[in-house]
Amino acid sequence: MFNFFVGDDCFDGGSFFITGNDYNHIRNVLRMKEGDQLLISHGGVSSLCVIRSFTQESVRLAVVEENVGAEDLPLKIYLYQGLPKGDKMELIIQKAVELGVHEIIPVEMKRCVVRLDEKKKKSKTQRWQAISESAAKQSKRCIIPNVAEPMSFSRAMEKAGEHDMLFVPYESERGMKGTAECLRQLKNGMSVGIIIGPEGGFEDSEIELAKEAGGVTLSLGSRILRTETAAMTAVGMCMLYSEMNLGGDAK
Repeated sequence: MFNFFVGDDCFDGGSFFITGNDYNHIRNVLRMKEGDQLLISHGGVSSLCVIRSFTQESVRLAVVEENVGAEDLPLKIYLYQGLPKGDKMELIIQKAVELGVHEIIPVEMKRCVVRLDEKKKKSKTQRWQAISESAAKQSKRCIIPNVAEPMSFSRAMEKAGEHDMLFVPYESERGMKGTAECLRQLKNGMSVGIIIGPEGGFEDSEIELAKEAGGVTLSLGSRILRTETAAMTAVGMCMLYSEMNLGGDAK
């Protein structure tokens, strides 16, 4: 079933209306008709809706059932991703959103090959946010995870210091015992940061700053992972643990 996101300005007395690109997609691409059903996500809740009518510029939907569809994770995951080369950031955003991340923060680190000026930062962020929205629709998320504008490592660590837990996957760490212990500390409602280095990895000074912000270094296994693989693995581990032990069947 198709999923669309709307704001408060699209809610009118128990029904929703959609305009713009989503309206065009519903009517002219998907060729949906009156009586067809779809999911509408609004204010962090998804509702099952039925199409009631079309006009030349909008489609109006009535709510059939509230609070349906996939739930978000029982904790909030913030991914601090060192800027990678090429279009890897697009893949990382897409998969992280599918896995349930709450927000993605691109970070300028010392070993990043990519350097963005202010104009490119804004255009890239707009592109990345569109990818987040598309992935949220595909995976039937209740929210569209925010993609922040790229920031310096020091500024990112100021933000990261506010989380309940902060994980730093680091190639110099060995053994999964510490990783398992970190996962066991996750609780419902926690805010969890994950810091992933770029292709060249972290510099020692960055690891020290991360530790000062409360970060705990941990291993993702005995193999050296590419930055995009490390991001998906770390988020995936937190997602699986929370789904199996904090939410879903564990409730």
